[in-house]
Amino acid sequence: MYTVNTSEVEFSAIRAQGPGGQNVNKVSCAIHLRFDVANSALPEAYKERLLALRDQRITKDGVIVLKAQQSRSQEQNKEEAMRRLQEMIDSITILPTVRRATKPTRGSQRRRLDSKSTHGQQKQLRGKVSA
Repeated sequence: MYTVNTSEVEFSAIRAQGPGGQNVNKVSCAIHLRFDVANSALPEAYKERLLALRDQRITKDGVIVLKAQQSRSQEQNKEEAMRRLQEMIDSITILPTVRRATKPTRGSQRRRLDSKSTHGQQKQLRGKVSA
């Protein structure tokens, strides 16, 4: 598991949106987190997988931009943004298991064909009765 180094992350405080009265108008407590994937210390495989994600938070230049504004505290918003970045990186570190195609067993093939033939016979018996 890779832990993000805070020296690779750029924080900027901005004013939060939404309700909050005077606090929202005066205090810059929302956080913009910017993480440049190409210039980070991530392993190359992780960088490729991160940039391959179809996520609107990743810019064309390969910079992840996260905005945290849930809390009224700038410190809590910073922690929240870092947690979300860490979750994003953790999601790509887990490799998906490769599916190996298997052949159906001979018994299962035989059972399938038998059920098809019995179903066909049932349908044939539903025909018109000739008297």
